[in-house]
Amino acid sequence: MPTYLIQASYTAQGVSGLTQSPEDRSGVIRSLLEGLGGTLEAFYYAFGDYDVVEIVELPDSVSMAAFSMALGASGAVTNVKTTVLIPVSEGVEAARKAGSIGYRPPGS
Repeated sequence: MPTYLIQASYTAQGVSGLTQSPEDRSGVIRSLLEGLGGTLEAFYYAFGDYDVVEIVELPDSVSMAAFSMALGASGAVTNVKTTVLIPVSEGVEAARKAGSIGYRPPGS
């Protein structure tokens, strides 16, 4: 199952809701993902450009897009960034395949 890194920022509305009624949001996220056939591997709050970082597994890109749309439509988060994560074994396989392609750089 594909693995994704999700980074998001809370809107003022999201921060307001969280500070007025503090709660562990990982259960809500876990439930949403399970409804899409996925799992939550990690959920963290963060400093910097993003307030929340998650590692999730979902069956396909359509499910990932649906999850991202649901987050964005809530009004509580913005700047949702999704990165597909590839296992090291697949990265090594890709490197082997890339080495056999024979790409010629521009100007050479």
